[in-house]
Amino acid sequence: MENNKVKKFAPMAVIAAAMFLPLFLKNDYYMLVLNRLLINIVVVLGINFITGLTGQMNLGSAGIFALGAYSSALVSIKFGVTPWVGMIVAVFMGGVIGLGLGYPSLRVKGVYLSLTTIGFAEVVRLMLSNMTGITGGTQGIRNIPVFSIYNFKFNTHVRVYYLFLFITAITFFVACRITYSKWGRVFKSLRDNAEAVEMSGVNIASIKIKAFTLAAIFGSLAGSMYAHYMGYMNPSTFNMDFSANYVIMLMVGGIGSVYGNVIGALVVTVLPEALRFMGTYYQIVFSAIILLGAIFLPNGWGYGIRCLFHVIVSGSRKEGSDG
Repeated sequence: MENNKVKKFAPMAVIAAAMFLPLFLKNDYYMLVLNRLLINIVVVLGINFITGLTGQMNLGSAGIFALGAYSSALVSIKFGVTPWVGMIVAVFMGGVIGLGLGYPSLRVKGVYLSLTTIGFAEVVRLMLSNMTGITGGTQGIRNIPVFSIYNFKFNTHVRVYYLFLFITAITFFVACRITYSKWGRVFKSLRDNAEAVEMSGVNIASIKIKAFTLAAIFGSLAGSMYAHYMGYMNPSTFNMDFSANYVIMLMVGGIGSVYGNVIGALVVTVLPEALRFMGTYYQIVFSAIILLGAIFLPNGWGYGIRCLFHVIVSGSRKEGSDG
């Protein structure tokens, strides 16, 4: 019962605390990192549907993110519409991508599916680099409009932070509802024993496509957020390292855990910046920390934090009973 209460109220407490962060962080660079963190959380929440819950490896996050970002930016620039319309187009694009990637997953699995998604991301990057008349090619797109509501523009780091915090909170609660619903249970069962699920009469093809579609929608939404926040982007950003980084976030936080997704994104986004004082050695130290975490916390940092919390709570109860 208490565990359920913690799961229910902890996110609200974290969001409430996050609302006060800009009061203590006056440096624009810190706000930039926090805004990137919120974008990363949305992406990892999406990847969790396909890789964390159904066990289908997706290394095409860069392609999904890029198509969402470019579709949102191009619609806003070429047609002169509000970025909100661009975001809707990006979400629609995510649905199309999900269907396109979902069907190949019905025929291939494991390493072959990984290669398929890697190929997809690389095709997208090359396509964006060569369609110079539309995408600007390797020069990228500049002067992407910012989000606005009437005359109020989200043109500062702090304003964008509160907007992104709102969007991220919504996606988090949507991800929780799906993960702990009938869909989420079917996703997990597909990961654990696909043959048993199929024998139970569940349409595996439909489930896989739904998982890919959810992942692509979340990724495209994050791409739209990124495009209208940064104001400039080019295809070279969306490379293999870009996709691998999100898989690392998923693994660090804990595969299949929505709360772990947030922790993984936080660790992989913020920790390297906190280690910058080490100069050229910060990447080595960061990699060593991640490696040690994988060895001693194979179920993810989120699981380790949860275990530590239970130890502290049980210890305080014991002291209280002894007293």
